[in-house]
Amino acid sequence: MPTPNSPCFEVTIADRVAHIVLSRPEKLNSMIPEFWNDLPVIVRDIDRNAKARAIVISSTGKHFSSGMDLSVFTRPEGVTGGGKVDPYVRAEKFRSDIRNIQASFSCLEEARAPVIACIQGGAIGGAVDLVSACDFRFATRDAFFCIQEINIAMTADVGTFPRLCKLMPEGWVRQMAYTGERLPAARALQLGLVNDTFDTHEAMVAHALATAREIATKNPVAVTGSKVMINYARDHTTSDCLDYIGVWNAAMLAGPHMGEAFAAKAEKREPNFPDLLPLRDKAI
Repeated sequence: MPTPNSPCFEVTIADRVAHIVLSRPEKLNSMIPEFWNDLPVIVRDIDRNAKARAIVISSTGKHFSSGMDLSVFTRPEGVTGGGKVDPYVRAEKFRSDIRNIQASFSCLEEARAPVIACIQGGAIGGAVDLVSACDFRFATRDAFFCIQEINIAMTADVGTFPRLCKLMPEGWVRQMAYTGERLPAARALQLGLVNDTFDTHEAMVAHALATAREIATKNPVAVTGSKVMINYARDHTTSDCLDYIGVWNAAMLAGPHMGEAFAAKAEKREPNFPDLLPLRDKAI
C-alpha cells in the first residue's frame, strides 16, 4: 500500500526511521477529515511493510495541533449525521463512527515499531489523544496540553482517558478534564507525561530522531517484544504478564540475535539484525 499524497502529512524515511510531519501550520494543524483517514494508512503502511524500525511524529508552525477542525462539527450532517433518523439508530451508528476515529490513533499503539511524539506549542483536544497513543513524548518548554473537549460541551472520546490515566496521576487528568485548563510542559515533565523538554523545536526533533536511530540499532524482534509486553503489562495483572512473557520468549528468544549483539560489542561495531517481515493484508 503506497503512502498517500496527504494534505496533512509529509513522510520521510531515512536510517530505518520514519518521520511523519503534520504539515498544515497555517491552519494550526487542525484535524480535518483527511487527517483522520490518512494517518492510519501512513502508519500501517510503514508498520505492515516493515519500512522503519522507529517512527517520529512532529509538527510545524506555532502549535503541534489545535485538534478536531471545526468544519467537522459544522458540516451539514454534523458529527452524528443529519436528516430525520430514529435517534437510537443514529446513536448506534455514531458509536461505530467513534470507533473508526479511535482507530486512527490506536494504530500508533498497535504498530510494531516504537512511536515518539514531538510537541511544540499546543497539543489541544484530539492532539492529546494522538500523543498519548505514542510510546513516549518530548516537548518544547513552551508546549502545553489541553483536554479541550470540556470547553465545547463534550466528553473526550478518542482515547484521552483510557491512556492518559495510565501516563500521569489520575487527579491531574480529572482536573484537566473538568476544567479545560492547560497543563504546561514543565508540569507535564514533573508528572511523567513527557520524557524531556527542550528550548527549541529544532533541538527537540533532532533529539527525537537521534533516539529513534538508536532504537533502530537494536534487535527489532526484541524491541517489538518489549512494546508488546509494556502494553500488555499496562492492561493486565503482574501474574498474567509474567506468564505471557514466558510464552513469548519461549518462542522468540533469539539465540543468534543475542550472539550477534555480543559479537558486535566485542568487535566495537554496530550489530546487524534482520528486519521484521512485512505482514499480509489478506488471510491467505
